[in-house]
Amino acid sequence: MILTVTLNTALDVTYAVPALVPHSSHRVGEISERPGGKGLNVARVLSALGHETVVTGFVGGSTGAVLRELLAGPSAEAGAGPAGIAPPPRDALVTVAGNTRRTLAVVDRSTGDTTQFNEPGPQVSAGEWAAFLRTYGDLLTGADAVALCGSLPPGVHVGAYAELIRLARTAEVPVLLDTSGEPLRRGIAARPDLVKPNADELAQLTGAREPLRAARDARRRGAHSVIASLGADGMLAVTPDGVWRASPPAAVQGNPTGAGDSAVAGLLSGLVEGLSWPDRLTRAVALSTATVLAPAAGEFDGPAYAGLLPRVGVERLAPAA
Repeated sequence: MILTVTLNTALDVTYAVPALVPHSSHRVGEISERPGGKGLNVARVLSALGHETVVTGFVGGSTGAVLRELLAGPSAEAGAGPAGIAPPPRDALVTVAGNTRRTLAVVDRSTGDTTQFNEPGPQVSAGEWAAFLRTYGDLLTGADAVALCGSLPPGVHVGAYAELIRLARTAEVPVLLDTSGEPLRRGIAARPDLVKPNADELAQLTGAREPLRAARDARRRGAHSVIASLGADGMLAVTPDGVWRASPPAAVQGNPTGAGDSAVAGLLSGLVEGLSWPDRLTRAVALSTATVLAPAAGEFDGPAYAGLLPRVGVERLAPAA
């Protein structure tokens, strides 16, 4: 079982408009709603890849009720499972008094660009955090790996991910961290097995704009392996076994929401399956690119993914980090 943690879950709403024009009214052509937050996106992709997955984190209020209802339904990932339908992840979310946030993605059909609006999330009390820690500890006993993903909701202390990493390490469960800012800095110091920042997050953490230099600096700060997302240029992996660069065959246009989460699912599934680093990176880049091509956040285009797998290029840059 793979466990994903989303402390700041969201209901992801996607609008598609012919063209996004400031200071004007718009008729929305397409609307979709999905259970969101980075870890929930990761979990749905993992389920589509055939892995048993459990989600935990916080959920509450009327928006949270809609999220849970959508989460319980099958995920229509193209090419996933029987008849293209993936089983849903198991819901182990912890209820809070506040209302789950929403995110709104507006897709401009004329350019392919996406504009994102993210609400802050509910206030989490000390008692609700304690209840989550009990749930998390119980779930770690049956986990093969855990992903800690996304922002922290109000009320959760900035060292929360560092605390969760230490608990996972005590339980001898491999842990991947995907966050930013101060939670990333403190989390890396707790020595996670993998971190997956993007280039901007790495630069903010280390002060270095050159990705390879920044990734090596992040490893010195405590991360066992650093996998840097480079957007349309693919991914850079700095690991104890070597340094690799993986690139998609061509740039694509579409909705990038959830692309990084699909990459996390590729990396985590590859870890659990014992794949080599080149194979993990190939899967991660193919999934990420196929997610940009999908119509809604947190999904990937199955046929596109299958076609991309043999075309992702992986180059070894150094024999060891």
